[in-house]
Amino acid sequence: MHNLLLIDDDIELSDMLGDYLRHEGYAITHAASAETGLQEALSGRHALVVLDVMLPGRSGIEVLSQIRQRTALPVLMLTARGDDMDRIVGLELGADDYVPKPCQPRELAARIRAILRRTQPSTPQQEALCVGALTLRPASRSASWGGCPLELTSTEFNLLEHLARHAGQTVSKSVLSEAALGRPLTRYDRSIDVHLSSIRAKIGPMPDGRSCIQTVFRQGYQLIPE
Repeated sequence: MHNLLLIDDDIELSDMLGDYLRHEGYAITHAASAETGLQEALSGRHALVVLDVMLPGRSGIEVLSQIRQRTALPVLMLTARGDDMDRIVGLELGADDYVPKPCQPRELAARIRAILRRTQPSTPQQEALCVGALTLRPASRSASWGGCPLELTSTEFNLLEHLARHAGQTVSKSVLSEAALGRPLTRYDRSIDVHLSSIRAKIGPMPDGRSCIQTVFRQGYQLIPE
């Protein structure tokens, strides 16, 4: 049974979401403040955090930043509907995905399942995947570039693995969304772009100054197999 941490000061909403998720087979821990939530998130007892952006005292964005400085624990953000800035900032700081509020418990559960399914280590027998200076180890979900470890979120690892398995080929954003986020790409959704921008920043440029992940205009993205 996965233990999920729900950080939200809306008690009524938290109770409703918690009840639904328990029926889905999860154990739920609720924290109503940023301070308590951050302590719980860093305790090592949880498989995933559902984090509301709007928290009293300290924002969910600040909490996410603190979590990301210390752990790769998957984080699903709850954002105000239509607030693109919070979504983009959250993704840039390492959130795995977001759900706009008010959200349906069924949609939230589906997003959680997708993230957890993609954060489970592969079978130990699966070999390392090497493309140029990039090495991915699916069994341990670890990555390195030129021998230096890459600190990737679970979603970033999924994206990079999918591009590596199709190195030299253009992969559409819709395919990447299904592979890395477990959901169809929606109109005006910039999640994939933001995650890939973060990966590029972590890897840095190649010796010739190019990024190893190239944008193919109106088609998608391609990992250069060099």
